[in-house]
Amino acid sequence: MAATVPAPAALFVPCARGVEDLLATELTALTGTPARSGRGGAWVDGDLVTVMRINLESRLAQRVLWPLVDGPYRGEQDLYELARRVRWSDWITAAQTLRVDVAAQRSPLRSLNFVALRVKDAVCDALRDACGARPSVDTRNPTLPLALYLEPGHAWLYADTSGQALFKRGWRDEAQVRRGGGAGVKGEAPLKETLAAAMLAAAGWHGRAEDGALLDPCCGAGTIAIEAAQIACGIAPGLQRRFAFEQQLPFAPLRRTWQEMKQAAQARVHAPAVPIFAGDVSFRMTDFAARNARAAGVGDAIAFKTADALQRPPPLPAGTLMMNPPYGERIEPKGQASRPEGPARAMREGFADDAQAGTFFAALAAHWKRHYAGWSCWCLSPEPRLPGLMRLQESRRVPLWNGAIECRLFRFDIVAGSNRTAR
Repeated sequence: MAATVPAPAALFVPCARGVEDLLATELTALTGTPARSGRGGAWVDGDLVTVMRINLESRLAQRVLWPLVDGPYRGEQDLYELARRVRWSDWITAAQTLRVDVAAQRSPLRSLNFVALRVKDAVCDALRDACGARPSVDTRNPTLPLALYLEPGHAWLYADTSGQALFKRGWRDEAQVRRGGGAGVKGEAPLKETLAAAMLAAAGWHGRAEDGALLDPCCGAGTIAIEAAQIACGIAPGLQRRFAFEQQLPFAPLRRTWQEMKQAAQARVHAPAVPIFAGDVSFRMTDFAARNARAAGVGDAIAFKTADALQRPPPLPAGTLMMNPPYGERIEPKGQASRPEGPARAMREGFADDAQAGTFFAALAAHWKRHYAGWSCWCLSPEPRLPGLMRLQESRRVPLWNGAIECRLFRFDIVAGSNRTAR
């Protein structure tokens, strides 16, 4: 039986909290179709080619989900019957694999694991009836990851066309990430590439000549600088990785289109129009970030320098400073506090207490006022009192979430010789 090509649909594109409006703007630009933001993501109408383009080009999306079926439910059997309504032989063969992920908000069902099992049974039973065999479950790299969303009384089932989350650009050494940084470096929780891109998008920095230079003075693994360099060089974020849709049956007739799309993206890569600077107080972290930049194809686009952010002079008279200083709850196991030895060490290991954080940020603000007049300085922090700690007036604050940590991205427009910034 020939597979049916699905008609265009309303794609759901999840993202981190706080990024929804930025994502809708990006999707509108990528697809030429107005996107609609909502809680946890955005919707945009599109076909299979649109799915491929978003996976390849979106810097803010976490995944690209194709709607399969939705409907009311009361129990697990209703979800089984809902999933049986999908013609699964259009998506995978019995020789391929699947996985079911469930997310619920105020669902009356007690066991999400049992819900996932019932949906998996529906897929397997449908394929056994159609093909005489059942597919297997692969929890790591399935051909068809399924995403089930439950609200009170209603369920939505999606095909995940991305596979691994889209913040995994394909350049980061996952073994190093699990160890927490470079060899011999105390663990850093790397900023996700999608959050780094959201910070740059919120700042309106697009890597164009009119945007000016970018500096990250405490770069850690280098994520902000690498994302900025890829933007400035026109490198599509998905150019170095693979996607689940490449093995899914609806996309099989589009293999040539996909290859042409990747070739066109590769042809757009160019030298950066603006300089990008980065560094860390730790020689090892700076070296680690430089190695990551080379793996991401932007080693020559970033000027790395090991320096203390409290002493580093500006590389140019004006530009954008973007930083995500380490904070204790981001990098320390629960119940373990870091023991920094002064502000420089605090930059790398987090802050032991409020007094030390206040000391560091006051010193940072004083350094900016002495040396960074004309710069726009952006700082991501979970501390809502940051402007007070720095004795600076922020010109903007953008709510963003770093995983489960609620943060604010503060903008400070530095004016020489003043203890406040210009509005």
